[in-house]
Amino acid sequence: MKTYRIRPEDVVRNWWVVDAEGKILGRLASQIAKILIGKHKPYYQPDVDCGDFVVVVNAEKIRVTGNKLEKKVYNFHTNYPGGHKVRTLKWMLENKPEEVIRLAVKRMLPKNKLGHRMLKRLKIVIGPDHPYQAQKPQKLEVEG
Repeated sequence: MKTYRIRPEDVVRNWWVVDAEGKILGRLASQIAKILIGKHKPYYQPDVDCGDFVVVVNAEKIRVTGNKLEKKVYNFHTNYPGGHKVRTLKWMLENKPEEVIRLAVKRMLPKNKLGHRMLKRLKIVIGPDHPYQAQKPQKLEVEG
């Protein structure tokens, strides 16, 4: 029996809709990363980008456990002298909730060209409505 290797042009990409309302951030991000990488497919290969598209709705309604709202910090630099910025998770959820999910998923993806390509297929929307209705997305249920 011969081993079957999927070619990039043979990959079929589906659209998944994830409702983030009431979901825990880390568990949600790991499920999204698994779909973006393509590990849920039977023909997964680490060197081929075989993941799907993911649309996250209600990004502002995620949950975190413990004291993370005050203790978890995000470090940024503006590339100017003295431009080091520190933001708490509470500030990020109030001002940029889609960035919180994007960064959590980004840090779970491979750190190479494949990972950058996977992250482009992640669409995060504030609120329940999204502009990706025409693709006939599937629902993803995440526990937590």
